[in-house]
Amino acid sequence: MMNSTRLRNLMPLAAFAVVLAILPQLPIPTFWITLMNNIGLASLVAIGLVLLTGVGGLTSFGQATFCGFGAYLTAVLTTNYGFSPWLTLPLSILIGAGVALPLGLITVRLSGHFLPLGTIAWGLAFYYLFGKIEFLGRYDGITAVPPLEIAGYQFFSSSSIFYVIWAFVILTVISAQNLLSSRVGRGIRALRGGGQAAESFGVNIVRAKLIVFVFAAAAAALSGWLYAHMQRSVNPTPFGLNMGIEYLLMAVVGGSGHVWGAIFGSAIVLILKEILQRVMPSLIGSGANVEMIVFGILLVAILQMARNGIWPFVLRFLPAKPPQEIPPTDGKLPKRTLASPGSPLIKVEKARKAFGGLVAVNDVSFEVPAGRIVGLIGPNGAGKSTTFNLITGIASLTSGSVYYQGEPLTGDSPRQIARHGIARTFQHAKILPEMTVLENVALGAHLRGSAGVFKSLLHAERAEEATLLTEAARQIERVGLGGYRDRLAGDLALGQIRIVEIARALAADPAVLLLDEPAAGLRHGEKQELSNLLKKLREEGVAILLVEHDMGFVMGLVDHLVVLDFGTLIAEGKPADVRQHPAVVAAYLGTAA
Repeated sequence: MMNSTRLRNLMPLAAFAVVLAILPQLPIPTFWITLMNNIGLASLVAIGLVLLTGVGGLTSFGQATFCGFGAYLTAVLTTNYGFSPWLTLPLSILIGAGVALPLGLITVRLSGHFLPLGTIAWGLAFYYLFGKIEFLGRYDGITAVPPLEIAGYQFFSSSSIFYVIWAFVILTVISAQNLLSSRVGRGIRALRGGGQAAESFGVNIVRAKLIVFVFAAAAAALSGWLYAHMQRSVNPTPFGLNMGIEYLLMAVVGGSGHVWGAIFGSAIVLILKEILQRVMPSLIGSGANVEMIVFGILLVAILQMARNGIWPFVLRFLPAKPPQEIPPTDGKLPKRTLASPGSPLIKVEKARKAFGGLVAVNDVSFEVPAGRIVGLIGPNGAGKSTTFNLITGIASLTSGSVYYQGEPLTGDSPRQIARHGIARTFQHAKILPEMTVLENVALGAHLRGSAGVFKSLLHAERAEEATLLTEAARQIERVGLGGYRDRLAGDLALGQIRIVEIARALAADPAVLLLDEPAAGLRHGEKQELSNLLKKLREEGVAILLVEHDMGFVMGLVDHLVVLDFGTLIAEGKPADVRQHPAVVAAYLGTAA
C-alpha cells in the first residue's frame, strides 16, 4: 500500500500531467506545441545530467552524443531493415547504456578538470564519426524515418507526438526520483561529499558513478529515439558539442540538484533561445549566432548568484515538503554476532606511514579488544587521525600491518573493511548537508541492504527500504536526536552533527567503532549522555577506539590508553598509569615532571 508521504509527493506530478493533457486541446499556435515537444526532449537529457552532475558531481559536456546513438540506431533499423519503431526503443536505450559503460569506466575515474575535458574529447570524436560513416549518410544524414504508430494511428502532428514525448518525461521523472530516494540513491547522493564517508560505509564509489553515468546516457538515448521519429530525419548537427553545452546549461540553470529543475531549466533555455533568434538580429542588425554568448553570460551569472539554480527559488513559493513517513514494517535487519569480551579484534602491528620525508606514523603497535574502550591520545599532529585512516583503509600503509580477528586488512579498500563491521566517524565531520538527518544515518546501513538499481528504479525495494529507515530512526532516537530526524543535516550545530555521525556509524551494526573527537562541540550534559552511550556499547561487546582531546572525558571512560607523539607510541596502559608517565607529561606540558 502506498504511504501518505509518497502519495503527497506524487500529487504535483499528477497535477503536471493533467496540465500537459489539456494543453494541446487549447487554441494555441502549433509553434508552442512544437516548442513544448523540444522542451520535453531536452528535459530527458537534462534529467540525466541532474543525476550525473548535480547529484553525482560528474560534469559532462558530451550527453548529446548519446542522443545521437539513440537516434541513429532507430533511423538505420527502421529505414534499412524495416524494424518497427517501437521495437527499436529498447535497442536505442541499450546502445546508449552500452556505449556509456566502457566510456564511463574510463571517464568516471578522471578527476578535476580532466573529467569535463574527457567528455569534450569523446563528444567531439563521436560527432565527427557520425558525419564520416557512409551508412549513416555522412553529414547529410538519414531521411524518411517512419513516424511512431499505434493500431494504425500515426503520430505525424506535433500535438499527437506531444503526448508520447511527455509520457516518457513523466516516466523518467518517476524513475529518477525512485532511484534518488533509495538505498542506491543515497550512495549516489553521497558522492557530492567527496565519497570518502560513503565508501567507509560500504558504498562502491566507482559503481555509484557508473550507475548515474549509464542512467544519464540511457535517458539521452531515449531523447534521441523520440527526436528521430518526431523530425523523421537524422543528421549529426543536433549531436555536437554545442548541444552538449546547452544541455549542461539547462541542468545548471534549472537547478543541478533537482529533477524538476531539469524541466524548468530546459524551458528557460529553449524559450530564451527562441526569443534571441527572433529578436537579436533586428537589434544588432546582423544574423550572427549570438545566443551562445548570452548563454555564457547567463551561466556565469547563475554560478555567481545562484549556484543551485533557479528552481530552489521557485520552491520557496510552493508548499513545504512534508516530513518523511516510514512505512510500518515487521522486517528486522540481521544483527552481527559479536566476539566475546576481551578477545582481540583490531591489531595494529608496526604501522608506518610516510608522506615523502615526513613520517606521520612511526612503527606503532597496539590492540583493540572486543568489549573494551581504547583511547588514542596525543598532542595535535601526533598522528592519531592518520592511524584511523590506516585502520579503515582510507590511507595506505608504508609498512607494517593491520589485522581484524587475525585476518590482514592491509591493502583492502574502505568498502571491504566496512564489511567486517568496522565503522567510524571523522575528525572533520563528513555529513551530507542537503540530506536529512534520517537519510544521513540510513547511509550507515548501506551494507545491511541488498536491493539493486532496477528494483530502485521501479520502487520495488519498498519493504527493504522501510526496514533500513526504521533502523536509522532507531539509532537517531538512541543518540537523543529524535526531534531532528527530518531536519536537513546542514542546519544542525557542530555538536549535533558529530552525534549524527555516531548514529550513522551505529546504523552499520559495528563490531568495532572508531570515534575521532566525538565530544568536540558538545556541552557538559551532552558529553555525559555520550559517555553513557559508549559504556552501554561496551557492555554489548562493541570494541571502541576513541580519539579525544578532552582528558576529563577520556580518563573516566576508557579501559586502556595509547599515547602518540610525533607519530611514535610513547606510552600505553591503564589511564591511571599513563597519566603519570614522564614521556606523556613531557608531551603535553613540554617538560618532564
